[in-house]
Amino acid sequence: MKVIFLQDVKGQGKKGEIKDVSEGYARNFLLPKGLVKEASDGNVKTLEVQNASENKRKEKEKQDAQALANKMGEMTVVIKTKAGEGGRLFGAITSKQIAEALEAKGVKIDKRKIELDEPIRSLGVTQVMVKLHPEVKAKLNVQAAEE
Repeated sequence: MKVIFLQDVKGQGKKGEIKDVSEGYARNFLLPKGLVKEASDGNVKTLEVQNASENKRKEKEKQDAQALANKMGEMTVVIKTKAGEGGRLFGAITSKQIAEALEAKGVKIDKRKIELDEPIRSLGVTQVMVKLHPEVKAKLNVQAAEE
C-alpha cells in the first residue's frame, strides 16, 4: 500500500516521503495513529504543492539572510568597555554583548548565532562571523573602544 508519511517513523520513512508499506501495518498501526495518509492522486498533488511552497519559503529566507549579511558586512559595532595598560580589557567582550549592541542598531540576532571562538580581550577592531542561515554567513566588525 502506498502511503505519504506525515511524521518521521523510525525504520520506515521521513516526513513527506511516499513509500510502499504492508497493508496490515498501514491499516492497523500507521493510519489510526495519524502517522501517514493514503497516497491517492489528490493527496500526492497536495504534497507537491506543499513542497513547492516550502521550497519557495526557504529560498526567500536565504535571500533575506543574504541581504542582511551584506548590510552587516558594512556595519561596525562599537562596544565601550574599561581597559588597562597595553590595550588589555578588564573582563572581555562576549557574544551576548555583541548581540545586545546589534539589537541597539536594529538587527536582532541570537547570541548563539555569533561564532566567537573566544571572547574579545583587547582593544581594536575584530572580525566576527555570524551564521544567519545554514548557507549564509556574515562578517561583522566589532570595535572594542575604551570608555
